[in-house]
Parts: sequence; C-alpha cells; structure tokens
Amino acid sequence: MFDFKSRRSRVIDKLQEQGDAVAVIMNPDYVYYLTGYHGALGIEWGRPNIFIQTVDGESVLIVPVMEEEMAHKQTDVTTIIPWTDGIDGEWRPDLKKYLDKYKNDKVSVDYMWMPRVVWDFIGEVIPKDCISDIGPEIDRLRSIKDPQEIQVARHAGEVAVEMLKGAMKVAASGVYEYEVELASKEAGTRHAAKLMEEHYQHVQPFNYPGIGNKQIMSSGSEITMCHHRSGMTKLVHGEPLFICHCGTAEFKNFFVGFDRTLFVGDINDEAAKMLDVAEKAQKSAIAQIKPGAYAKDVFEAYAGVIEDNGYPIPFRAGRSLGFSYTASPELAKNSEAVIEEGMVFAVDGGTDSDNYRTQVGDSILVTKDGVEYLTPFTKDHDKLIVGK
Repeated sequence: MFDFKSRRSRVIDKLQEQGDAVAVIMNPDYVYYLTGYHGALGIEWGRPNIFIQTVDGESVLIVPVMEEEMAHKQTDVTTIIPWTDGIDGEWRPDLKKYLDKYKNDKVSVDYMWMPRVVWDFIGEVIPKDCISDIGPEIDRLRSIKDPQEIQVARHAGEVAVEMLKGAMKVAASGVYEYEVELASKEAGTRHAAKLMEEHYQHVQPFNYPGIGNKQIMSSGSEITMCHHRSGMTKLVHGEPLFICHCGTAEFKNFFVGFDRTLFVGDINDEAAKMLDVAEKAQKSAIAQIKPGAYAKDVFEAYAGVIEDNGYPIPFRAGRSLGFSYTASPELAKNSEAVIEEGMVFAVDGGTDSDNYRTQVGDSILVTKDGVEYLTPFTKDHDKLIVGK
C-alpha cells in the first residue's frame, strides 16, 4: 500500500548527510512507517522489535520468533532475523553483529524512543560520542504525507465522524457513559470494515477494523477533567457531554483528533458561552494555516481569542498526526516550525472554568491553498443536542 523502499531511501540520504553508517530504530511507529511491520508486542513486554538501516542499503528487522511470520508477510526489508525468549542472548548477538561491523563509524538511534535496555547494550559497543539522534529527521520525513497516507487519513476522519454519530444516537439523560462508548466503537468499527472491504482488500490479512483504547469522555461533575475516560457516570439532562476521539479513532494505524462538546437534552447556557469561545479560537487558528505559515503564529491566533475572553490557555493549538497519537511539529508557543502542504494536524480550541470545560477539535490536511477538513462535522449548538 505504501512505498516503504522510498521512505527508507530517504533515511539513507539522512544518514549520508549526518555522516552515519547505520541507524538503529526502536519506535514502533517509525518502524511501521519505514517497513510496514507492526508486531503484536513491544518492549513493554521485554520483547524488542529492532529495525536496522545501513547506509549501503541493507534493511534488517530483528523480531521475536512469534512475530516472524507476520514480519515476512508485512514487509519488504532485505533481512528478517527472529529471536526466542531466554535463548542464546535473545536479540543481543544479532544486534551486536551489526554494531561490530560499524563500530569504527558513527551510529544513529531514535534517542527519545530507545528503551534503556537496548541503549545500554549499544553503549557497550559504540562510544557515546559516536552516537547521533536520527529521530528528528524521521519526524520531518513523516510530517509530509504522501498520496496513499492522505487517502488513509481521509478514511480515518470518516471513522471518527461515524463514531460520534453512533455516540449521539444513544446519548441521553440516564444513559451510562460506557454505553455511549460502546455505541461509538460499534459505529466506528462497522464503518472501518466497510472501507476496508471497498478499498483495502489487497492488504489482507492485515485489515483490523476494531476500534481500541478507552474512550475519552466526561460529563457531570467530571466534565472539568480533560482526559477522563468513559465510566459509570449517568448523563444528566441540561449538562454538557465531552467526547474526544484522540487515541481512539484510528484507521489502518493512522490516528486523527476529533472532539465535540455535546448538550444532553437541552443547551447549557454557561457551557455554550464557553464553547463559543473555544470554537472561535479554533477558527482563528485554522485561518492561519497554510503553506509557509509559522506554527507559532497559529498558536498566537488561537491563544489571543481565549485570553481576550478571560480564559487561561488550556493547551497547545494543535499537533501533527499520522501513525502516532501525536507527532511533530506542534502548533505551540514559540514554535519556529514552518507549515507545509501535505501536513496533517489536529487543531483545537478550549476553555476552562471552575464549573465546566469545553473543547472542539478537528483534523485538517494542509493544501496548497489552505486546509481540507478531514473531520467535517457540525458546530451548530442546536445540532449538538442529544437525547431530546
């Protein structure tokens, strides 16, 4: 589906620019971006998946033996090396073979994502002053989406919107939050499966339509908690309901950001006033987004609206998206990042008070003229009332 060889060739270009002979990469999102491989487990289970890219073109995956079959079906790297728990040093001898080969050269790692156990092992072979960080360069490569990624991003946006529609169908006074989450995930899963049948049959058996992760959702006395998860709280007539799809709405490993504040049964005047400000802040930020604009200017446009209305700044104006919950660059204060065509961002607006917090968020694609909404959905407060 994606041109992984082309992506790896750009990493080789970066290695040459930095004077490095080999890159050792551990971030699962980087590994997927460069190879197409995504294992079931990771370092949190003590089972590292290690990707090695040499400057002379060899690409290597060192994976747990239980993931070997998947790796062969998912990726076109030149070499796949399996290892087994507790036997013959596990992944260490094969990694050392490549480190020894280049121990008189410079080595790159994705420093911020390197597990300590692997970092310490590398440090036993390669002097620390011969190790550089290639993570920021991979982030820059990932920030510009190719046509295939853009298609997946649009479909991910569709899934997020269908999730909210599903949630809105069941949300009503007296309904538990977890029941709203179940409806949301069912709607998203069904739409994802439909898209996979229509557009992605060629990548079977790796079509996974199921929506995972706990849904960010808050209502009632928990509405002021930004990342509260759906729970045993019952929705209350006249109170707002916040639903955030960040980290939940995902399609083909591509994540989007999409938030709405809903009203249960009727509009809450205090929350609606706050939501007006949040929406104006988001609108002001999005108006600044175009190729050549600075991320810091997007933030200032967003922050100005919120502060001018007497509210504190709750968070950055947005973040880059892709095969990660969050990526670089961010739409943050003093960020010198330049926005380019093909970038994808979640752009938010928000307000906080003692009684309520409101938030609105959408994912957008940067086009040559401005933006394309990946999550087109109403902000009309009357249409955001549920359970009438």
